[in-house]
Amino acid sequence: MIELKSVRAGYGGQDVIFDISCRFETGVNCCLLGPNGCGKTTLLRAMSGLIPHSGEIRIDGERIESMPRRRIAAKIAVMSQINTIYFPYTVYDTVMLGRYLHMKRGPFGGAGERDRETVARCLATTGLTDFADRLVSELSGGQLQRVFLAHTLAQEPDTILLDEPTNHLDVRHQIELIDYLKAWTADGRHSVIGVFHDVNLALRLTDRVLFMKDGRLLCGGRFAEIASRAFLSGLYGMDIAGYMIESLSSWTQLA
Repeated sequence: MIELKSVRAGYGGQDVIFDISCRFETGVNCCLLGPNGCGKTTLLRAMSGLIPHSGEIRIDGERIESMPRRRIAAKIAVMSQINTIYFPYTVYDTVMLGRYLHMKRGPFGGAGERDRETVARCLATTGLTDFADRLVSELSGGQLQRVFLAHTLAQEPDTILLDEPTNHLDVRHQIELIDYLKAWTADGRHSVIGVFHDVNLALRLTDRVLFMKDGRLLCGGRFAEIASRAFLSGLYGMDIAGYMIESLSSWTQLA
């Protein structure tokens, strides 16, 4: 479980998020929704310990600032959109790098049997077994994002924080990634907390949402219980529900 109490964080001494208090239960997925610049990514970075904060952030009751980096990494993994700067490792070696915090002698001390078994399982889970010896520099965007997912899963975190991981993917691969994550959390012991611009994609992962605007948390709960046409229009500055309904009518004609 991740708990936040009166959290403020930002960059260069300037706060971007203000007085955020909320709780993310283990085994429950949640999406952060709101317009660009409202602080969603900043909140994820604070929750993962990547930027300093004021207030309290606790992971399973332990304050994050008192936790060693390796211990945080054992609890939380961050997965973002594809980074175009990467070394030409093989798929297998890239996924194995996700095991570094579990290796007793560090990443260059050699993998153990548990590490090899975990990597094999993660490759199989993401449909990459046949690509294990390929260089990541030779892969398509969809294949590369699956490699990053397998790398994240190999870390064996309790929670994955998603920061717009589908931005550069086509529709098929966006849905594929979300469905992989839903399968991973189906055991009730893992969670995904995601930042999305695409509301439809967010709702494919979960109907539990937190709405943010201007660095503040507005409300949270099940989408159908807290969202309304007027609320969404005020949040995004446009009639987003009307846009969705209009789009649906276009697609319905193809049925």
